[in-house]
Amino acid sequence: MPMSLAPSLPAIGPHRLTSRAILAPMAGVTDRPFRALCRRLGAGLVVGEMVTSDPSLWHTRKSRLRMDHRGEPGPRSVQIAGGDAAMLAEAARLNAERGAEIIDINMGCPAKKVCNKAAGSALLRDEALVAEILEAVVAAVDIPVTLKIRTGWCAESNNGVRVARLAEAAGIQALAVHGRHRQQRYQGQAEYDTIAEIKSRVAIPVFANGDIDSATKAAEVLDYTGADAVMVGRGAQGNPWIFREIDHYLAHGQESAPPSAAERQQLLGEHLGALHDFYGEVMGVRIARKHLGWYLERHEPDDAKSLKAAFNRLETPGAQHHFVNELFGLEGLPSAANGTSAA
Repeated sequence: MPMSLAPSLPAIGPHRLTSRAILAPMAGVTDRPFRALCRRLGAGLVVGEMVTSDPSLWHTRKSRLRMDHRGEPGPRSVQIAGGDAAMLAEAARLNAERGAEIIDINMGCPAKKVCNKAAGSALLRDEALVAEILEAVVAAVDIPVTLKIRTGWCAESNNGVRVARLAEAAGIQALAVHGRHRQQRYQGQAEYDTIAEIKSRVAIPVFANGDIDSATKAAEVLDYTGADAVMVGRGAQGNPWIFREIDHYLAHGQESAPPSAAERQQLLGEHLGALHDFYGEVMGVRIARKHLGWYLERHEPDDAKSLKAAFNRLETPGAQHHFVNELFGLEGLPSAANGTSAA
């Protein structure tokens, strides 16, 4: 359906989204360089990496970098995670003081290290605690608060609809729903019936999440669920162009041309440079390996294994840039695959 005939773009409080495709928060992925890249390529909202609600842990280098939003255009959305209502409320207040314009509460992460601390999707087992947390965080700040959940804790406890109604009653201003329960983690296929039911039962914006890996899939999920937007997670890893592709499909009803080789080369080079600048050379080189690895798996599947092995041996920013230039400029594998690299 062309965008002109589609519902108006959703808003979170005073913040009107610029498109119906949102970058999901992903720990170790949605850092400032990647957020900037996805926003530039059409993401209507980008959400930062999950930050612990315990301020005593914010002094670590990892937390400082996750909370670094310098120079980012708004709205700046910060996701917090924890299991104590008072601590989450204080974390929300402190992040708002540091420039957050939207606070997102994580009740969707399935990771054991999060769930074992009674946080993330583990909270879905205790609806009374869910309500306490939501009310406390909403009361603590004068900026919009959003929530990310799964459909429930397990197949026998698919309580996403009840949690959604609790969220709306507490003043949550938008809700993202991943179409799996916690015990599925990322296995199997996402289901969208629960998301559709949630959308039919609440008035706040609902964002459908889970297995959105193409423009056509985004359109199908929006049509099936009636959701206000899609939230893209793993589908954006190695493929930040997906946001532009979704925007184009929703506006015109047809797929856009894929990015040219020249654009891919330029964008990868810029992404590498941004990672090196943001993290410093040593850490930036290491973090660049996973981002380029995702790209290779998606765009160079036949040679991905050998190309990743070659790239992962490189130790300097210059060598990584040279690799990307050779990847697009020469036939066959870059010379690094043969054990050489540029300094």
